Amino acid sequence: MTLSIQNNVPALQAFSKQIGVSANNVANSLSDDFKSSRAINNQGAENQVTTTITQSKTSGPLVEDPIKNDGSLKELSNTDIAKEIVQQISGQHGFDANAKTIKTHDETIGSLIDVMG
Repeated sequence: MTLSIQNNVPALQAFSKQIGVSANNVANSLSDDFKSSRAINNQGAENQVTTTITQSKTSGPLVEDPIKNDGSLKELSNTDIAKEIVQQISGQHGFDANAKTIKTHDETIGSLIDVMG
């Protein structure tokens, strides 16, 4: 079971990064020219979870700049709030599942110690 716990801790860290990156995207969703990022979790060496963070290169929508009154355009953020909600829910479920595994392992060890006396 120790191997499982060794895999769950990096998974908790990876899902935390996923939630953090998504939260940053939401926090900056109203910032002009902001480019959203994405945390991608993959299975790495020895079944450890690794996270790669990439920044989107897609442009945000162009709108007329209300401050300049000359018809010039400005680029808004390319953050899609619906995608961010999905990322946060997915990350939270992954985090909860790994935390529950660690908790169950701890309870099992505790029970074994109680039985052994």
